[in-house]
Amino acid sequence: MTSPLVPSRPPVPRPRADDPIEQIVRGEHAEPHAVLGAHPSGTGWVVRVWRPGAERVTVLPADAAPVPAAQVHPAGVFAAELPASDQAPEYRVEVAYPGDSTFVLDDPYRFLPTLGDLDLHLIGEGSHRRLWEVLGAHVRVHQGVEGTSFTVWAPSARFVRVVGDFNGWDGRLGPMRIMGSSGVWELFVPGVGPGDHYKFELLSGDRHLLLKADPMARAAEEPPGTASVVARSSYRWSDDAWVAERERTDQLHRPLSIYEVHLGSWRRDAEGRSLGYREIGELLGDYVADLGFTHVELLPVMEHPYGPSWGYQVTGYYAPTARQGSPDDLRAMIDALHQRGIGVIVDWVPAHFPRDDWALARFDGSALYEHLDPRQGEHPDWGTLVFNYGRNEVRNFLVANALYWIDEFHVDGLRVDAVASMVYLDYSREEGEWVPNRYGGNENLEAVGFIHELNTVVHAEHPGVLTIAEESTAWPAVSRPVHLGGLGFTHKWNMGWMNDTLAYFNKEPIHRKYHHHQLTFGLLYAFTENFVLPLSHDEVVHGKGSLLSKMPGDRWQQIANLKALLAWTWAHPGKQLLFMGGEVGQEWEWAHDGSVEWHLLQYRDHQGVQDLVRALNRILRDEPALYQHDFDWSGFRWIDANDSDGSVYSFLRFSTGEERALACLANLTPVPRPAYRVGLPKAGRWEVVLDTDSSYFAGSDYAKVAGYDTEPVPWHGLDQSIEAALPPLAVVWLRWVG
Repeated sequence: MTSPLVPSRPPVPRPRADDPIEQIVRGEHAEPHAVLGAHPSGTGWVVRVWRPGAERVTVLPADAAPVPAAQVHPAGVFAAELPASDQAPEYRVEVAYPGDSTFVLDDPYRFLPTLGDLDLHLIGEGSHRRLWEVLGAHVRVHQGVEGTSFTVWAPSARFVRVVGDFNGWDGRLGPMRIMGSSGVWELFVPGVGPGDHYKFELLSGDRHLLLKADPMARAAEEPPGTASVVARSSYRWSDDAWVAERERTDQLHRPLSIYEVHLGSWRRDAEGRSLGYREIGELLGDYVADLGFTHVELLPVMEHPYGPSWGYQVTGYYAPTARQGSPDDLRAMIDALHQRGIGVIVDWVPAHFPRDDWALARFDGSALYEHLDPRQGEHPDWGTLVFNYGRNEVRNFLVANALYWIDEFHVDGLRVDAVASMVYLDYSREEGEWVPNRYGGNENLEAVGFIHELNTVVHAEHPGVLTIAEESTAWPAVSRPVHLGGLGFTHKWNMGWMNDTLAYFNKEPIHRKYHHHQLTFGLLYAFTENFVLPLSHDEVVHGKGSLLSKMPGDRWQQIANLKALLAWTWAHPGKQLLFMGGEVGQEWEWAHDGSVEWHLLQYRDHQGVQDLVRALNRILRDEPALYQHDFDWSGFRWIDANDSDGSVYSFLRFSTGEERALACLANLTPVPRPAYRVGLPKAGRWEVVLDTDSSYFAGSDYAKVAGYDTEPVPWHGLDQSIEAALPPLAVVWLRWVG
């Protein structure tokens, strides 16, 4: 028995290669809205719909009967004629697929652009300060329909398509339009909302198909996933008073002691899981407030694919890492810290970015964010790529990113990583491996210009926000204002002080007299910059050992040396920074996949180190002499810098007008000094406010002295003096009380 004949639909002819509909199908039309959607025709309007694989499409006008669409291209382009009207019709489409799968949806190609001419102009000239509000993915109601607008800068791409959960990752369904000559591509996709994953599919100039995460994504998939995530914040801040106070406060002449933290390894739960942002906000806030630190500094919290990079190889500059939670979870963490009076500094990495093929590298097939010439665009130390600071749009991307973290996450400071690698063209390069500037020098003038712009804009828009340079050379005036010829940072890490100080403390006390001036040398340049004294993460990794393990001698001497190092650091001109674990005398060097060795606090000597840090911060806040003049000579005077045979140092710190005075006496050998004469500038009583050998800090209580009354015996060029009992391997602070 034969089956009845079923009439078949005549085949739809394929248009010529230069036909716009054929270009849409091949994905090579840069303005799909010029073909798809509603367009005037001789008798009214023609609506073209691109739905690959559909059996039929029906156009559903808002105020008229449904109109079946005819297939005009065999790949799935349909067209329907609608009656004449004064304006483009509002409509939806009903799409039927094989197997009786039918969907009613809004057509992305009936919507006007979501970017205006002013935004495009500012993007083009590289001056859009709130770039994150116009590029990336934004949930919005557009022409009465809720969805997400996608925008991306890719000027060298032949086409760009958005793909994601919402279209089955089928790039054919998401061709974007280019907005004039701006290089910006745009598409509003109805129905897309928070949590949807997406990427951009680009065809490069040499016809390679690329799949890229959004450079402006405000959320990202947790690694090892690499998709961008549509995000919308609903967080309500509670720190208005904090931000207002920050903006009107002179940050340079107030206490600043920083607790540096890697969020993933600060504390873990019983199962070894890293804590989330909200958990950390409560626990870290209480802990840091108890210890008296004024700020925490977070190793980079921007999204990065490789955990062992600690966040310093960033792929998502606008996306907080999903390892600890959502962007709003991070907002809640920072808010919780602010509620406890703790400022938040984040490490920021504008010096380089990784080569991952789904991220910024060769983003549209061209050297878009980086230099094309590897002598300028590749970093020899880290195998990464260097930003092209001479390109307006790239500078805009970075300056806006700095503002983004301040505006959107209320951070109180940016610690800028690897500044030296930015400002020198020959950084870690041999002759012939770098390109001189236009004057023949090794200064990266474009990077310097970017830094000037960064600091000028940040400090103008956000007074009170800190910008701190990790700059390891003698580049002049790093922390001086731009208008005075400086780079414009508020502070600079003092790497020379750190290297000299740790090298000294690493030596056996018997040898220290031969290296005495490693501790005094830093005072020759201590006031040339606004220095931070960093005992940072970089000093306790890669086989360098923990701070405690650097100290020589038996366990008692190691603990005593560590306490002396900390008290020396807190008394020294400059602001203090301590990496997590240092405050408990961690025994092993830091491991990013581990945790601080909290169990050590069951031992009295480790608890004594923590008690000392708490005391140092308390006294710092109470003593203007320790912070008011960290950056000028008026707050410092040596008593004796030359007792190398005894390895004893003594100096004074003063408040404004020398109203308050504090003396620091350091005996850095295990030999006690029972009657060590010290000259002092003021007659009267000098009380002991700190003794690192005190039993309160698990010390030996060698001195047990509450204070000293001066004698009119000239010493060290001063009219008054005392005979002090100096404990072994200890630092003593004396305060004049009259």
